[in-house]
Amino acid sequence: MDENLFLTNLCNLNNKRIILASRSPRRANLLKLIGLKFNVIPAEISEEIKESDNPIDSVKRVAIEKAQWVKNKNLADLIISADTIVIKEEKVFLKPKNIDDASLMLKTLSNSTHEVITAVCLLSGKQQIVVHEVSKVTFSELSDSEIKAYIKSGEPMDKAGAYGIQGLASIFIKKIEGCYFNVMGFPLWKFYQNLKKMKI
Repeated sequence: MDENLFLTNLCNLNNKRIILASRSPRRANLLKLIGLKFNVIPAEISEEIKESDNPIDSVKRVAIEKAQWVKNKNLADLIISADTIVIKEEKVFLKPKNIDDASLMLKTLSNSTHEVITAVCLLSGKQQIVVHEVSKVTFSELSDSEIKAYIKSGEPMDKAGAYGIQGLASIFIKKIEGCYFNVMGFPLWKFYQNLKKMKI
């Protein structure tokens, strides 16, 4: 079967070296899903965000730092980076540090609505575009046994907010307002709209 190069062909990127500056398998899978040809080189930077910082400014800053870190060490026509956080009542939820942290996050998100914010940075030698997307996610009420079973699966440990909408936690999610793919960590529609504007 031929490699799916739908987006690569659509945006005339066939001879371009494109790097995804992320270690997230979900972001890589989404870009493969829409037919983009790229290499993965994760940026080695701190993704720490303080609760006192403006959340949108913070995720944009981290996304930019990821792209710049990769640009400084690699030749590329286009670098794509992103950062995602979960916010509830001004509290920022990054990836859980341990099992107890994951449990506390899930208990806090239970039976309530939170926001997922993802920033995307597109960087070439000619241009930089940084955008963000916000989605609202409503969880059903989670019992202690449900939380324990989910944590035991191992799925929450590498995800902002300690859950993945595309995985086992899908059965806990009552409603979503906004871009589904943003909750996965990469807003595809907004990415494509801005990719079309990029000077590469």
